[in-house]
Order: sequence, then C-alpha cells, then structure tokens
Amino acid sequence: MEATITASEITSAKGLRRLVMVTATDEPSARLADRADVDIILVGDSLAMAALGRRNTLTITLDEMIHHTRAAAAGGRRALLVADMPFGSYQTSVAEAVRSACRLVAEGGAHAVKLEGPRYDEVAAIVAAGVPVMGHIGLTPQSLHRLGGYRVQGRDIDQASSLIEQARSLERAGAFLLVLEAIPPALGAAITLAVAVPTIGIGAGPNCDGQVLVFADLMGLSDQPLPRFVRRYADLAGTIRVALEAFAADVRERRYPAEAECYPDPPGLADALTKQLGRE
Repeated sequence: MEATITASEITSAKGLRRLVMVTATDEPSARLADRADVDIILVGDSLAMAALGRRNTLTITLDEMIHHTRAAAAGGRRALLVADMPFGSYQTSVAEAVRSACRLVAEGGAHAVKLEGPRYDEVAAIVAAGVPVMGHIGLTPQSLHRLGGYRVQGRDIDQASSLIEQARSLERAGAFLLVLEAIPPALGAAITLAVAVPTIGIGAGPNCDGQVLVFADLMGLSDQPLPRFVRRYADLAGTIRVALEAFAADVRERRYPAEAECYPDPPGLADALTKQLGRE
C-alpha cells in the first residue's frame, strides 16, 4: 500500500511542485479524491454549509467534525488528511485547543489540523503536542460577524502588511502550511514569497504554492451562489437528477426490476405458493 503523504513532505514541496487540496465530508468523497492523487484532503468546517445545509460554518460542533473526519479517514490512503478545528474548539484557551486537536487525531483519524486566524500560542502548543498544524488567514469564515460578512481581505497596504506578518508569525509558531483565502492576487504572491512554508490559495490568485476548492462546489453539487473564485468541473447535480428521474419512471412503468435483476425462483416454489394461497 502506498505510504501516506506527511506534513513534512508537504512543507518540503515548496518551490518544487504545485500542491492540490480538496475538501471531503465522507468516505466516498475522500476515496475519490485520494484516487485522483490529490496531495491533501481537508475535512473542512465548510461541510456545515456544503453537506448539512446550514447558513454558515459557526454551528458545526467538534463531535460532528470528528464524525465526518472518521468517515473521510476510511476513504483516504495516500493523501494527508487534515481536519478543521470548528468554532469554539480552540478560542477559549490554549489547553482546550490542544485537547480539541488531539481528539480530531485520536478519535477522527486526522493526520493534522487546521485553525483560523493569528492564533500563535495555540499553534505552537498543538505542534508541541505532536499534531501538525495548518494555518488559515485572510478571510476567516468563523470570524464573519467581526469581518462584516464574506469580504475580500488585505485590500490596502496596512491590512496587507498585517497579513504578511501574520503569515510569518504562524510559520514561526510551527505551522507547516498556510491557507490564504479571499485576498488580492498580489498579496497572495507576496505572502508566498515571504514564508518558507507552502501556501494554498482559495481566492488568493495563481501564485500560491497550491490551490483548494470545496468538493461540492467544484463537482456542481451546490445550488447556492458561488464565490468568484470557484470553477465548476462537473455538473453532478444534473447527472444525479437525471438518474433519479429515470429510476422513478422505470419503477412506475414496471420496467424495474427486469428478470435479469431478480434472483431466480427455486424449482417448484411458485407452484407450491399458488397451492398454499389457494387453500387459505
């Protein structure tokens, strides 16, 4: 069996090859991503919206994230499996952050965790506990109420400089990789040059060390308005709808199941049942 990619291998890939990350919510999506040879599978808290139909990411719990991470772990073999730390699982204290990260690894089967924002002490403590950490700066969806919604970050020089310093500080704290979300392309390129760890962009321009998209978005499974940076690579929602409509029509018109899709009757069983029912 092919060995799992490690966090240190991801860090060492900077400047050598482009990195591919995709989200997964369960065994099938993780298995398909893994077989497509993506480098990193992220069980993102975006599943609250993409898979559970919620309005934002703030309502998903640590127990729910562990549940979905465990499911994705069953499908992944080669890719590094990273679990998002949900809102409330690391903001209250450094000790709570370490406990939450350890649960995602021990109970969920994650190889690493991701947390949002300039949480340097939390990152350092989790890394010290033996869990690799992926940072996430720019638009941090768990802070949407403070940010005033899903808005592009780093649009002026002061904000951009602050984000560059956040990236450097997260690297110093021990993060092995940084996600850059919803920032101008020039800033994405600047941060990528400013740190020695790889950057993964999502709405951060083409000059990051890699890119990530949400599985439901790139597969065309979402019916919500999509961010500017999303490219749909398939229309699985349309394909699934057509298949379900065909199944329903076949059932209603008695075309399914056909004889080839039934188990054969044992010899004499039909006659015996007819006689049995005739006596009743």
